[in-house]
Amino acid sequence: MDEQSEDYCEEVETYFEEDVPEEVIDGDDEPALQALTDEQLDEIADTAIAILKDLLQFFDVGEVTIDEYSGDEGELILDITGNNLAILIGRHGKTLDALQHIVSAITVRKIGFRFPVIVDIEGYKNRQREKLEKLALSSAQKALRFKKAIALRPMNAYERRIIHMVLRDNKKLSTNSEGSGANRHIVIKPVKF
Repeated sequence: MDEQSEDYCEEVETYFEEDVPEEVIDGDDEPALQALTDEQLDEIADTAIAILKDLLQFFDVGEVTIDEYSGDEGELILDITGNNLAILIGRHGKTLDALQHIVSAITVRKIGFRFPVIVDIEGYKNRQREKLEKLALSSAQKALRFKKAIALRPMNAYERRIIHMVLRDNKKLSTNSEGSGANRHIVIKPVKF
C-alpha cells in the first residue's frame, strides 16, 4: 500500500473511531437544509466525487465514469459506469450500500453538514427503487384490502425512506419504521381498522 492509500485509510478509520450520531449519516429524518447556492452544490459534488474516486482505487474495476445529477428529492446522485462493476454492487447490493455509507460519512465530515449523497452503479439503485415503489404500492393495497398492518422485510435507511416517500400522501395509511439495527423495517397500517 502506498503512502497516499495509508493516509486515506487512516482518515477513514479515524472517522469511524469518532463518536458521530448515526442519524447524521443515514437517518430517516432529513434535516432542513438552507437553500444552497449552485457553487455550494458544486463543492459538495466535487467533494463527494473526489472521495468516491479515492475509494475506487482500492477495487480492480479499471476505467470508470462518474455521472452526477440531482434526484427527485434534491439528493446528489453519483452513478458509476464502466466494465466489471459487479464487485462494487456485491450480493444483494451490500457492497454498494457500504460504499455509499462511507462516501456519505466522509462527505459529511468534510463539508460539515449532512447532504444526501446516493452512490449508484449503472442504474442499479434506480432499478431497486422501482421494485421498492411497486412493493410499497402492493403492500398498501394489501393492508387496505385485509384491514390489517403489513410488516415489510428489514431494510436500510435509504430503502425505508423510499417506502415512506411513496406512501406519504396516502391519507388512508400510515407508515412507521420499527425495530432496530439490521432488523429495522416498515409497518404499513390502515388509518382506521
